[in-house]
Amino acid sequence: MKEYLTYLIVFVLLFVVELVYFRIADRFNIIDKPNERSSHTRVVLRGGGIIFGLGLWVWSAFFGFQYPWLLAAMTLAAGVSFIDDIHSLPDSIRLVAQFVAMGLLLLQLDMWHWSLWWVIPLALIVCVGATNIYNFMDGINGITGGYSLAVLLPLFLTNKHFHFIDESLLVVIALAVLVFCLFNYRTKAKCFAGDVGSVGIAFILLFCIGKLVMQTGDVTWLLFLIVYGVDGCLTIIHRIMLHENLGNAHRKHAYQLMANELHLRHVLVSTIYAALQLSVSLIMVYAIPDTVAAHWRYLIAVVIVLAAVYALFMKKYYHLHEEYLKNLE
Repeated sequence: MKEYLTYLIVFVLLFVVELVYFRIADRFNIIDKPNERSSHTRVVLRGGGIIFGLGLWVWSAFFGFQYPWLLAAMTLAAGVSFIDDIHSLPDSIRLVAQFVAMGLLLLQLDMWHWSLWWVIPLALIVCVGATNIYNFMDGINGITGGYSLAVLLPLFLTNKHFHFIDESLLVVIALAVLVFCLFNYRTKAKCFAGDVGSVGIAFILLFCIGKLVMQTGDVTWLLFLIVYGVDGCLTIIHRIMLHENLGNAHRKHAYQLMANELHLRHVLVSTIYAALQLSVSLIMVYAIPDTVAAHWRYLIAVVIVLAAVYALFMKKYYHLHEEYLKNLE
């Protein structure tokens, strides 16, 4: 009972902190103005996702500073992203900050050993790439909050078996995401996550998955991020084929076509992504034999199916986006 009361206090505290941030954002004009590349049409407060990082700080204050390097890593990456939300920074500064922060995260995962020297560069590249894909996917109401909950729930269930992380961390971060969803996972959003939110929650989720990978020696648990991974990677490949500058804003993700060209409600599209990721993850947790070989077979099968669905979807509907681009000229 005492534990539930603590969680209730944390939820109320996070809710109040989010409201205080709204006052600050409104006072200093921290807003997101729509443009021709946006999927929204009204001015909305930016940076509401700051609650994810603050949630990690609140958890540390209530349950002990168990992961100081994670706290430092998330604060560095999210802090630079918050500055970028207010005043645009060069890509080089953001990338350097992310690589340094990811190095701190790997330190928290106890990966800085000579025996793992060949893994560290690969892990840095993969994790920084995953962080940016998580950021790229934050473009419509509810998608970051809904998808993050769809990642946290399987982590929570898996933790019941492997006990790879303090359960209270998963609960408190889920509460922070729920607070954000109250203001974002709806037709008329009160706020957007901003880079501070999408980058912050990406670091936290990657740390949690990293803990699971390190304890089990099974990298296939990255499947908990596979829907974003397939959409993000294939969209990047598509843009490279179109000879586009990857640093420029765009509306070519599958979820963006669904929301913009097919005019599906943002909340519906976000729910589809969250439900798809949750389904894939729960099958992994409950239906796939607990062996590395079986996990790899399942991962490969999921990637093939998702890639095929993505390709068929783009083949059928991408022409609508091309028509939209022509109308801008």
